[in-house]
Amino acid sequence: MTRILAYRFSAFGDVAMTVPVFREFLEQNPGVEIIMVSRKNFEALFAGIPNVTFKGIDLDDYKGLFGLRKLSNELIREFNPDSIANLHDVIRTKVLDRIYRRKGLKVFKINKGKEEKEHLTDVWNLEKIQLKKTVERYADVFREMGFKVELSHQLRPVSEQKSGIGFAPFAQHKGKMLPLEKSYELVRILAQKHTVYFFGGGKKETETLEKWAEEIPNTKNLAGTLNLTEELNYIAGLELMISMDSANMHLASLVGTRCVSIWGATHPYAGFLGFGQSEEDVVQVEDLSCRPCSVFGDKECYRGDWACLEEFNIQKVVDRINF
Repeated sequence: MTRILAYRFSAFGDVAMTVPVFREFLEQNPGVEIIMVSRKNFEALFAGIPNVTFKGIDLDDYKGLFGLRKLSNELIREFNPDSIANLHDVIRTKVLDRIYRRKGLKVFKINKGKEEKEHLTDVWNLEKIQLKKTVERYADVFREMGFKVELSHQLRPVSEQKSGIGFAPFAQHKGKMLPLEKSYELVRILAQKHTVYFFGGGKKETETLEKWAEEIPNTKNLAGTLNLTEELNYIAGLELMISMDSANMHLASLVGTRCVSIWGATHPYAGFLGFGQSEEDVVQVEDLSCRPCSVFGDKECYRGDWACLEEFNIQKVVDRINF
């Protein structure tokens, strides 16, 4: 059994995107085991995948060079890996790579396509093209090791009985999030025909969604009431999820639920569309040449008007829900 030590510590959605890659890679290469090292609270993402062992850590316990050396030694003692897969490529993991190379291990790391993404998000670049999908960039790491990996890019529903619509109106950055008044109006329209369940996290978000649930009939707030395992199970039973370009889109992918995704300053061309999700279910303002101006949605609008969000037509989302 070949043992690969892989690490990716953030962000939540990026870690979630490793899951379908692991699943299909291991199905095609049954003589391999992956040790996935990440934050403790991400463990439920990897539950039930054969030949994946999850090692949850608290990064605060491994600060600085000495902390990372301590972590590397602990992982070698516990797992004795054959090779290393760096799926993150940030300063912390670069240090780990160097330590492991000195110990004689072969290290393979993700090519994030940084220069391509910088060109894509240049607001003066008028020739926007689809870049390699992030899940394929993860798979490339294993291909470099010499393994064959063919990703299906197909959803795998884990529940046969599906009902209701999930709605996750929040995102980490303003550039990814529809104005709340538009989200509210969208829910009001959808709830006339469908039961709508709210997803989110954080005290302020939960309070907002609780208020919406009180004001809009046929809605229910689930934010702040579920752990990650329960949330995944709930999403698996939905007919449809509606999400920003955020983690809930990727959670829907993990459990095979269709997701209509809303994009503002970011764009699927950067490679972050959920695994198996249809490009036809992407809803965005199409005729803005400045999009995408950011890979992560964390930049201020250079125009100052946030047209990608303020001009967004919620009827396009309604039209995509065709069941």
